[in-house]
Amino acid sequence: MSDERRLRPVDLARLAGVSTQQIRNYEDAGVLPPAARTASGYRAFTGLHRRALLAYRTLLRGYGPVTAAPVMQALHAGDVPGALALVDAAHAALHEERVSLRAASEALELLAVEPPAPLPRSGGLRIGEVAALLGVRTSALRVWEGAGLLAPRRERGTGYRVYEPADVRDARLVQTLRRSHYLFDQIRPVLEGLRKEGSSDALRAAIAARGQALTARSRVMIEGAGALHSYLDLLTGAGIEDSGVN
Repeated sequence: MSDERRLRPVDLARLAGVSTQQIRNYEDAGVLPPAARTASGYRAFTGLHRRALLAYRTLLRGYGPVTAAPVMQALHAGDVPGALALVDAAHAALHEERVSLRAASEALELLAVEPPAPLPRSGGLRIGEVAALLGVRTSALRVWEGAGLLAPRRERGTGYRVYEPADVRDARLVQTLRRSHYLFDQIRPVLEGLRKEGSSDALRAAIAARGQALTARSRVMIEGAGALHSYLDLLTGAGIEDSGVN
């Protein structure tokens, strides 16, 4: 059970480094359990609310507001399975990101170290042919070009784009990286490194940075799951898990 010492909104606000209005918003949104009111109408929070706030703020760092808030709302509605399902889904999504990154690393390393593959015909390919070869829309190739990721030469007289083997390789790299949720600004140095130096150093650095970010996020999520476990134990002891608090 939590201690029943009365806490004011400002006490919780100072604890979390937020405004008192934010504490009120948390209660209104169900992120905190409902607070009792004094005879004069003021909110009277307790140790239970303090623990809820700490659990939420820890969850927030690892899972983000899209998951953290619904988890707390589900707990305070008495829906423990629903709350845990949201946590499970977040960890499954992180796992999928790791799988995707590993696949991208293998594919990109292969593309980066191999010389550009010969084209189906000499003289270069038109944009429609490259789109068909990669299974993308011509509009995607134009967007990538507009972002500075591709630079096919223009045919003299007609102005048509002509994709050489290196251009097709670059398009394949962009396609693979975009599938792994890389941003244009993250893809650009990879391509520049390959074009200027024939090196995959920038590519390896981008993949390594993304892997480190996933590891850091995983550690924070574990911390959040631990805080959630402790708070769930507290709710169970308070009898809220079975009956709900609304």
